[in-house]
Amino acid sequence: MSFNLRGAIMSNIKGSSEQEVEATIVDAIQRGEEKMLPGLGVLFEVYWKNANEQDKDAICQQISQGLQ
Repeated sequence: MSFNLRGAIMSNIKGSSEQEVEATIVDAIQRGEEKMLPGLGVLFEVYWKNANEQDKDAICQQISQGLQ
């Protein structure tokens, strides 16, 4: 049996408003639960696929600085 976690997450968040997406991100970070990480990863993937090169460079710089 195979389970497509990415597809399930996309199905659950499809059609979410900006406020719902923000609430999902904030909730996942505040809870700090490992089970929330795949969902955040899928949200990041959506961002990455829709970002231009300048946005990608900026987010990579912000993440790198945050890891210092």
